[in-house]
Amino acid sequence: MATVLAPSRTILSLHCQRLAPRISQSIPKRAVSTLPNNKHIYVHEQLEAKPRSYLLSFLTTTPPNSSLAIGTSTTNPPTPETLTENPEFFKLLHWTIKEHAAQDPDVQAAAAMYASQAGSALGSGGVFFPQQKQRKRRASNQTYGGGGGAGGDGAGGASSQGGMGGAGRGGYIHVSDQRNPPDFGRVAWPEDIFGSLEVDGEGNFTDGHGRYQEAGTYRACTNEGVLGLSPFLREKLVQRLKELDAQARQHG
Repeated sequence: MATVLAPSRTILSLHCQRLAPRISQSIPKRAVSTLPNNKHIYVHEQLEAKPRSYLLSFLTTTPPNSSLAIGTSTTNPPTPETLTENPEFFKLLHWTIKEHAAQDPDVQAAAAMYASQAGSALGSGGVFFPQQKQRKRRASNQTYGGGGGAGGDGAGGASSQGGMGGAGRGGYIHVSDQRNPPDFGRVAWPEDIFGSLEVDGEGNFTDGHGRYQEAGTYRACTNEGVLGLSPFLREKLVQRLKELDAQARQHG
């Protein structure tokens, strides 16, 4: 793994040098709040912006680094219409998932369920998190499960590969946002799916990491909330964000 991780970290380290100019030292420090439905995301009000805007970040440091922010919203709390996502942040997010998702206890539980006797009876494409409180799904005209995966909506690899419940065959499990956990045995909504990991029939991750595939359908903000990562992945992401933020401020 050393030969794989080293180039990635080098690229990210060099990238931080481009972040420094985007930290305005002239902006005074101000109180930072959190989103009402996500205490892990901090809201930095941009008083100097016209019209006024709000920068969303996993970091509390001020002035905030916009290159490491989730995005910017013209309202607080943000809505799907008012939040502009930051592409640089999401490159880092998917890098984090690719590197660490296979070690996430939640994802490991999904892989184990995939390979289990119970998993083979579930609808295709589902991901099971036993510790999550299941909530009623929104009404939809699309049909999920029963071999159809994500109802043909492009939700990711599990759609055409048997999804949840491999019945001894290899396939894919989704890594999904936890803001709106699906019912037992159901696939998450496309806008909640980060991507997919490949597993064998015994629930082992292919090549040890699962060959992560980005879904391309994820949205940072939906009517259910903003970016809800598992505790494990959130810790890994915040750790890397802090490293890049410190390097950018040092170079600035």
